[in-house]
Amino acid sequence: MTTQKLYAGVKLREVRLKHGLTQKAFAERLGVSLSYLNQMENNNRPISAGVVLAMAQEFGFDVTELSVAEADRMVVDMREALADPLFAEAPPLADLQLTASNAPALARAFLNLHRAHKNAQDRLASLNEALGNDATGLDPQPWEEVRDFFHYCDNYIDAVDRAAEAFASRAGLGGGNHIALLTQHLARQHGIDVLYAKGRLRAFSGNRLTLQADANPATQAFQIAHQIALIEHDALLETTLDFARFSTPEARAICKIGLANYFAGAALLPYGPFLAAAQNLRHDLDLLAERFGASIEQVAHRLSTLQRTGAKGVPFFFVRVDQAGTITKRHSATRLQFARFGGACPLWNVHRAFETPTRYLRQLAETPDGVRYFCLAKDITKPGGAYGAPKPRFAIGLGCEVSHAQALVYADDFDLTNAAAFEPIGISCRICERSTCHQRAVPPLGKPLRINPLQRGVLPYEIG
Repeated sequence: MTTQKLYAGVKLREVRLKHGLTQKAFAERLGVSLSYLNQMENNNRPISAGVVLAMAQEFGFDVTELSVAEADRMVVDMREALADPLFAEAPPLADLQLTASNAPALARAFLNLHRAHKNAQDRLASLNEALGNDATGLDPQPWEEVRDFFHYCDNYIDAVDRAAEAFASRAGLGGGNHIALLTQHLARQHGIDVLYAKGRLRAFSGNRLTLQADANPATQAFQIAHQIALIEHDALLETTLDFARFSTPEARAICKIGLANYFAGAALLPYGPFLAAAQNLRHDLDLLAERFGASIEQVAHRLSTLQRTGAKGVPFFFVRVDQAGTITKRHSATRLQFARFGGACPLWNVHRAFETPTRYLRQLAETPDGVRYFCLAKDITKPGGAYGAPKPRFAIGLGCEVSHAQALVYADDFDLTNAAAFEPIGISCRICERSTCHQRAVPPLGKPLRINPLQRGVLPYEIG
C-alpha cells in the first residue's frame, strides 16, 4: 500500500505570513534550505515529516490541518464540472490536482462560475422566464451555497458542536427521555410551554412552541432542540454566518436553519458520549438509536460528523436519496464524493434499499480510483400524519473505506480481502472511465468513441 504524498504549499505560506517571516527566516526556523522551502511552497515537492514536526514545535501548528480532504473534494467537483458538454476537453488530472492544492481560490471561483452557468441552463430549460427580469440565474442558488459551506467545512462546525455538547451536559441529555428534559428546560429558563397539535412540524410564537402531534418522539425532540438553538445561541449562529460570507440573504437564512439543525443533532447526540458509545457498540445503528432516543437517520448523519480534531471517529460518508434517485442530503469525510448534479451511481446499493424495506443492505464497493468501501443502506419511511396521507420515503447510505470496516458490526461476516467481492461503483458517468459498465448513461468525457453500426456490445459504442 503506497502512502499518499502531501502537497501543502498554501498552508505553509499561510503559516509563514501569519508570523510575518521571510522565506529565509522561515526556512531557518524549520531547519531546511531556502530552495527546499521554496519548492514546498510552490508544491513542486511534498512536505516532509521533518517539516511537519518543526511546524508543530516552532509554531504550535495543529498537524491535523494538513489534510488533503479539501483538495480531493475540489478535484472531484472540478472533474464533474468539466464533464459538462460545454467543455470540449478536460485538463489532465495532474493539472486539476495542482490547481486545487496551489490555487484553491481559483478552483472555487471556477466551480461558482460553472454552477451559475448550470443554474441559468436549468432555468431556461424549465421556461421559468428568468431572462428579462432580475432572476437571471447567474447567481448560485441559496441551497447550493449552503450545501457547499457544510461540504467544505467537513460537515463539522466546532464552535456549534462544542456549545451543543455543553448544553447537553447542563440539561442532562444524551440518554433518552429528551422531550421531558427539553420541555422542562424551556419552561424553567424561558417560561415557554410546549404544545402539540395537527399541522406544522414546529411553530413558535410568544411563549408557546407548538409541535406536530403526529411526529415521532425523536423528531419532536429534535425540533425543541432546534428552537433552543435559535433562542439561546443566536449570537453564535450569527457569528458563524458572518464567517461564511453568503452572497444572498436567502442563503444566510437557509444556513441559519442548517446550523440550528446541527446544534439540535449535536445536543441530542453529544460528541463525547456518542463517540464512545459508537465505538463500544461497534456502530450498531439500532442500538445507538435506542440508547440516545434518536432515529436511525439522525444516528447515521451524526456518525458522519465525528471529525473533531484529536477525537475523530471513523470517517464515514452519509447520503439520503429519494425514490427518483435525487440526492437530498450528502456528506463525505472519506475520499468518496457525490455528484453535485444529477443522481448517484445506480450500481450503488442505496438504490436497492427501496426494494427491501426494514432491512439493512450491505455492499463491498470499489470506485474507479481503486479505493474500496463498505457500504450500508436502509429504507426510511416517515409517517404521513393521517390515513391516506402520502408517506415520505427515502433511502440512507452510510459507509467507510474498507480499512475501517472492522469497526462496524455489519462487516463481521464479510471477507474484506476478497477482491472479487467488491462491486464497481462510480460517481458520475461523465467522469467514470469504466468501459464495460452496463448501466452507463452517457460516454465519459475526453475518451474517443468507436461506433460500428454492424456490431453491438454492452454499449452501442466502444470507449477508446
